[in-house]
Amino acid sequence: MDILRLATAGSVDDGKSTLIGRLLYDTKSVFTDQIESVERASRDRGDDYVNLALLTDGLRAEREQGITIDVAYRYFATPRRKFIVADTPGHIQYTRNMVTGASTADLALILVDARKGLLEQSRRHAFLATLLHVPHLVLCVNKMDLVGYAEDVFEAIRADFTQFAAKLDIGDLTVIPVSALVGDNIVTRSERMDWYEGPSLLHHLEHVHVASDRNLIDVRFPVQYVIRPQSDTHRDYRGYAGQVAGGVLRAGDEVMVLPSGFSTTIRSIETADGPVEEAFPAMSVTIRLTDEIDVSRGDMICRVNNAPTVTQDVDAMVCWMDDAPLRPGQKFAIKHTTRSARAMVKDLQYRLDVNSLHRDMAADHLGLNDIGRIRLRTTQPLLCDEYKRNRSTGGFVLIDEATNRTVGAGMVNEAR
Repeated sequence: MDILRLATAGSVDDGKSTLIGRLLYDTKSVFTDQIESVERASRDRGDDYVNLALLTDGLRAEREQGITIDVAYRYFATPRRKFIVADTPGHIQYTRNMVTGASTADLALILVDARKGLLEQSRRHAFLATLLHVPHLVLCVNKMDLVGYAEDVFEAIRADFTQFAAKLDIGDLTVIPVSALVGDNIVTRSERMDWYEGPSLLHHLEHVHVASDRNLIDVRFPVQYVIRPQSDTHRDYRGYAGQVAGGVLRAGDEVMVLPSGFSTTIRSIETADGPVEEAFPAMSVTIRLTDEIDVSRGDMICRVNNAPTVTQDVDAMVCWMDDAPLRPGQKFAIKHTTRSARAMVKDLQYRLDVNSLHRDMAADHLGLNDIGRIRLRTTQPLLCDEYKRNRSTGGFVLIDEATNRTVGAGMVNEAR
């Protein structure tokens, strides 16, 4: 059974948490004591309905203010598929939290309040989802019950978003009218919107095809750990553990280890459950090589004639996540796959206006939640691909060495 990772997105009070709560409730993925707790909390708040948003909004500040602040991860399953849901906040000051939730998602659920239409934050989150190369987008026009389930309201919002989406790199877009509070078109088709002929949200989530989204061409295996048991039963054992970031690995394949450039063949591929014939994303495996080559954490196993770029100069888009601004000349620690180094910001090429998509070439800094293109110089070579080709080997984070805070999330545009 495969897994679908999805993240909510959209403006404040568009009903993201309620939608996830409704999915959990209607698929019977919530324990009885959790439902009773939510019912009790809803009564204490004075709500005249069961506030399903409380299933994901667990922080005291979230419940007091009725907003989502941190990313809440929830898990549920149907007979067809398992789901990992990241409920992300809508406020602009928590854009970095939304980036965190969407960075590993296969699908983004973008919610729009049917009464308000497409807002600035709706556009911002849609753009961020495409910037993070989330392969599938679902626009949920929510709160249809508050506009009398009017088809013309839905069609107007769909036309508005489609026009905006034409400027973005969206591979797959689906638009569904829903009411998260009442449950229309969430798990089952709604009889109150008989003019809508598409699937319910859950049916779409169960059937959306994500297997082909993985890069099965470019073999990428960042080494995370070298396994040397040094026991009597495994005296000469040497394995390289990690998670497959791209391609398909098989025993007997000729491979190359970077940055050394030495080549060898794969002796065997092992998992916690025993040996396997092949490994593909995102399996966690241990690879044993035929020859004794010096391989350590941060190295990359790849194909001889299909290697990532080995470079110390990287052009990248970055979403800035710190209160202190990013300026040229600053130095940070950089974490890329399993490799760590230090990096200096050589140049800020432009800051991007996520509403108009205008490039401000005169910008001299990036503030909190700003997005811009920068040029980095690293102390050690990075083994990277363009982000649009491989999200694992094309993504990195910048870390403030003084505070150890993650201050930026980057996506490689060009490595030279």
